[in-house]
Amino acid sequence: MPKTEAFEAHPEDYDDWFERYPQVYASELAAVAQAVPRDELGEAVEVGAGSGRFAVPLGITLGVEPSPKMAERARERGMEIVEGTAEVLPFREGRFNTVLFVTTICFVDDVKLALREAYRVLKGGGHLVIGFVDAQSPLGKLYQEKRQQSKFYGDAQFYTAEQVVGWLLKTGFEPPQMWQTIFKPLDEITAPEPVREGTGAGSFVVLKARKPPSL
Repeated sequence: MPKTEAFEAHPEDYDDWFERYPQVYASELAAVAQAVPRDELGEAVEVGAGSGRFAVPLGITLGVEPSPKMAERARERGMEIVEGTAEVLPFREGRFNTVLFVTTICFVDDVKLALREAYRVLKGGGHLVIGFVDAQSPLGKLYQEKRQQSKFYGDAQFYTAEQVVGWLLKTGFEPPQMWQTIFKPLDEITAPEPVREGTGAGSFVVLKARKPPSL
């Protein structure tokens, strides 16, 4: 069952976070943009599009979102939204060049099934891009310690970069490219953080994995 209760109850608070931490948002957006430059998107979809905070500036106009109130906000930003879940994507096989998940995998019921669905709807040679908070990072550990006090992370499940890479490889994706950002506590970030290759130091990780080209 999709974890939408908090997003239905507090849609304004979700968007307010981006206003409260604009440099954190800019850093995360830059990391995702590193993996999905506009000229490489092709036909693209964001799964778990939320209110469109990542898709719209990246040039992605189609999204899947289980929360009606989040979907409404994304539509107000100009997106076409299909209400649905990551585990049952309402698209034909091989439709997309790019599938994007940003802070989505911590809220899905079955990550492995969601990855298989992304693989199914990607064209051969297409890319799945996943942005998430690494469970082993300082921010990931803080969110896990405080999640019962959070409106949004109470039901979330955090994963390590190593776990997600392992699932990608088992799904059939090629070894991913990796980037990281957010190296300081959120309240100390007053300018965009650098985006660096690899994982292990930054709290926000982006993985870009290619579905092998069709034979």
